[in-house]
Amino acid sequence: MGVPGLRDHGRHAARRGAVEVAGSQGDWQLTVGGKPYTVKGLTWGPAIADAPKYLPDVKSMGVNTIRTWGTDSGTKPLLDSAAANGIRVINGFWLRPGGGPGSGGCVNYVTDTTYKNNALAEFAKWVAAYKSHPATLMWNVGNESVLGLQNCYSGSELEAQRNAYTGFVNDVAKKIHGIDPDHPVTSTDAWTGAWPYYKRNAPDLDLYSMNSYGDICGVQEDWKEGGYTKPYIITESGPAGEWEVPDDANGVPDEPTDVQKAEGYTKAWNCVTGHRGVTLGATLFHYGLVHDFGGVWFNLVPDGLKRLSYYAVKKAYTGSTAGDNTPPVITNMAVSPAASAASGDEFTVRADVRDPDGDPITYKIFLSGNHANGDKRLVEAEWRATGGGTFAVTAPEKLGVWKVYIQAEDGRGNAGIETKSVKVVPPPVSGTDVALGKPTTASSFQPSYGDCPCEPAKATDGRNDTRWASDWSDPQWIQVDLGAATAFRRLQLVWDPAYAKSYEVQVSDDGTTWRTVHTTTTGNGDIDTIDVAATARHVRLRLTARGTGWGYSLHEFGIYS
Repeated sequence: MGVPGLRDHGRHAARRGAVEVAGSQGDWQLTVGGKPYTVKGLTWGPAIADAPKYLPDVKSMGVNTIRTWGTDSGTKPLLDSAAANGIRVINGFWLRPGGGPGSGGCVNYVTDTTYKNNALAEFAKWVAAYKSHPATLMWNVGNESVLGLQNCYSGSELEAQRNAYTGFVNDVAKKIHGIDPDHPVTSTDAWTGAWPYYKRNAPDLDLYSMNSYGDICGVQEDWKEGGYTKPYIITESGPAGEWEVPDDANGVPDEPTDVQKAEGYTKAWNCVTGHRGVTLGATLFHYGLVHDFGGVWFNLVPDGLKRLSYYAVKKAYTGSTAGDNTPPVITNMAVSPAASAASGDEFTVRADVRDPDGDPITYKIFLSGNHANGDKRLVEAEWRATGGGTFAVTAPEKLGVWKVYIQAEDGRGNAGIETKSVKVVPPPVSGTDVALGKPTTASSFQPSYGDCPCEPAKATDGRNDTRWASDWSDPQWIQVDLGAATAFRRLQLVWDPAYAKSYEVQVSDDGTTWRTVHTTTTGNGDIDTIDVAATARHVRLRLTARGTGWGYSLHEFGIYS
C-alpha cells in the first residue's frame, strides 16, 4: 500500500474475523473479516458485572463498539457479554501519566526501563489472552499521555520525554503485532499536537486516535495540515467540557444546556463522518451511570435515566428515534438571586419544562458543592415547588459557588437535567460590624500555605475571599480590640472548611481578665450567627477542639452592634 505501519489486507482476509485497516492514503476503511466496519461506539462506564444488564441497551442504540481504558484479568466477562450482544471492544492499556481519572503520576520514559519492561510484559500477556476473543476489535495503547507529560516535565526535557514515550508506544505496537497480527494497534491522545510525535516515533501504529470535545471539527483540518499518512478514530467526544467553555457570572464553567449537550453529540458524529476515508468512526463519551457533577455533564444514563444526549447518539447511529418515548426538555432555567443567595435562606429556581410525549413530570432538585468544597456528589436539596415551573430552594450553609440542578423525570426511564450556578453568601446581619478593620491578633497564623499568608486581620476585613488560619494544634485564639467599651448583640463567624468543633466567646474590658458569654461543643463548620448581648472593648474566640485535622480558619469574625 505504500503506507508505513499498515499491514497488507489481503494477507489476513481469509482469517475469519480478522480486523484490518484497509485501503490507501485518504481512502481507508476498517474491515472485519473483509467486510467494511465503521466504529459506532461508546466509552464504557458500568461495572463489568453489570454488562449483561446494560449491553442490550447499548446495542439498541446502534452501537457496535465499546471502548475501555484498561485490560486485565477482569476483562473477559465484559468481552463475553459484548460478543453475546454482537458488540466489539477497543481494549485499552493504561500508561502513566494518562489523562482523566487514575493518571497515576509521572514516569521517566527516557530512563525508566523497569516500568517500560513491566508494562510491555503485562500488555503482551493480555494480548495473548484475548487476541482470539470474538469481541476484540483493536488494541489502544495509552490515553492522553503525550499531552499529560506536560504535567511532569517542561522545556527540552518535555520534548525528550514525549519522543521517548511515543517510541515506547511503537515498541508496544511491534510487540502486539508479533503476538496478534489480526487486530490493529492505536494510541489515544487529547491534542493533535501529539500526532507529530507519533508520526516521527511510532510508525508501527496502524491508526491514530484522538479524544476531542468542543473542537472536534478542528481535528480534520489538523490532520490535513499535518500531512499524516494514517487514518484515525475518535476515542472520546461529546459536548464541550468544563476546560473549554467560558465562565459564567459566578466565575465557574458555564455548563451547556441539556439541549446543547445533545447537539454536541450530533455535531461530533457529523464531524467524524465528514472526514470520509480517513476517520474510521468514534466511541463517544460516555455510557456511564454515575449521577454526580461530571456524570450530569457527560453521562448518557446517569442513575440509569436516559438523557436527550442518549437519543442524539441513537439517532446518529441508527438514523431515527421515531417511536421512542423521549425525555422532558428543559429551557430557560434561571436562578435568583444567582450571585447572592443567603446561606440557609431560600432562593428561587425556575425553568420551562415540557414533555414531548405528554407524560406527567416529576421533579427533583439537587445541589453539588464541586466548586465550593470539592465534593462532586449531587445531594438532593431542601426545596418546594411554588407553581409554574418555579421552585424555592434552601441554600447550603457553606459559602461559595454551588451548582443547582433541576431533574425532570417522565416515569418512562427518561430525564431532563439542567443546571446553573448560585453563589452562597453569609446571611445579612442587621446593625453595624464594629469589628471591621479593628486591630486583630491571634495565637498563631500561617505565613505560607495555599492561599496564605493568612494573618488575623483578614478575619476582620469584611471580605469572604480572605481568611485567618492558625497553626494545626489546640488550643488557639483570635481576638479583636474594639478600641473602647462597645455594646454589641450578635456575632457572625464565617468558617473556612477548617472549623472549630468546640469554642468559647469571651469578652474583656482590659484585655487581661476575661469572662465567657457563649460556649459550644457542637460546631459543624457552617456559618455561626450567635446572639450575645454584651458590652466590652475586647472580644476573643478561645478555640479548643478542631473539627478537622487542619488548624482553625475564619473568613470573617463579625461583631454587630
